[in-house]
Amino acid sequence: MVIEIAGTGRAIPPERISNQDLAEQIDTSDEWIRSHTGIEARHIAPPHVSTSDLAVEAAWESLKFAVARAEVEEPGPEELARTLDLIVVGSTTQDYYGCPSTACLVQHRLGAQKAAAMDITAACSSFIYCLETAAALILADRRRKRALVIGAETLSRVANWNDRGTCVLFGDGAGAVLLEKRDYPEENSGGAGPGRSRGLLRTILGADGSGWEHLIIRRGGSREPWKSGETVDIPPHVEMNGHAVYNFAVKVITETMAQLMEEESLAIQDIARIVPHQANARIIQAAGKRLKIPEEKFYLNMGEYANTSAASIPIALDELNRSGQVQKGDLIITVGFGGGLTYGGNLIRW
Repeated sequence: MVIEIAGTGRAIPPERISNQDLAEQIDTSDEWIRSHTGIEARHIAPPHVSTSDLAVEAAWESLKFAVARAEVEEPGPEELARTLDLIVVGSTTQDYYGCPSTACLVQHRLGAQKAAAMDITAACSSFIYCLETAAALILADRRRKRALVIGAETLSRVANWNDRGTCVLFGDGAGAVLLEKRDYPEENSGGAGPGRSRGLLRTILGADGSGWEHLIIRRGGSREPWKSGETVDIPPHVEMNGHAVYNFAVKVITETMAQLMEEESLAIQDIARIVPHQANARIIQAAGKRLKIPEEKFYLNMGEYANTSAASIPIALDELNRSGQVQKGDLIITVGFGGGLTYGGNLIRW
């Protein structure tokens, strides 16, 4: 049994805010943002659009893709949605506090009545955590066959637009992948070498809770709840220790990529693409130099979308898939880091 990606999709809000647009509102510049982050623009959801709205749009796109490419047996996306066994949504900006889960809202709107639904919160590492969780749950029960894994964010709602050090980093969006459990002949199963196994091959998940305060939305939870009668000048917003997060990210990205390749006896020449969390180009460049990985191996789209947290990797996977930049049989590494602090990576044969 293997777990393959049968479809991909994304949802990008139409409103595009360039660095120059921000420079007209806060004390920053296009040159500073580009040189420090690699970001040129971000897309922002309108006030009436929530995280679940973007998640549903990306989900439908992934189902339509699977049907159009004949990756599934069902005749249409609506029929395919009804066969889903599981929906897992990764997000830091869920529609509601605590409950209901955003995944339940998505399940209802897709008409996926037989699907279990849950959210996973591992900040920017959420999609990697979701992918491994969904795959494990499908493999654990012979009756389960399909899962929808979504990363979706409306980070513009938790950005402090008066803080030039953080607000320039974030954007809104969603990405989704359809997972399907499939049988393959015994000779096609096993390690990751050429002609061997397909689908999700190996995952590394990790965390360092000692860095919990380096990337945080401080107010609104049970530790620091809102109080009756309190005047709120600034809504819940992201706070970040940029230096600490940078050092953590370079370290864990480097170690995770090296471990994935070592455990499967792979060299960088065997990897078609590396899809990192799209947070900061300097982080990716530093990690690449440490491992002597050519820059062209990394797929970067943060220039257009900025940091969309849990959505960044699935958005990138959909762009690669639809543009034909990945082909069946290609080996891909996804790798990311996020608040918690969390990190992880997946090795996938496309």
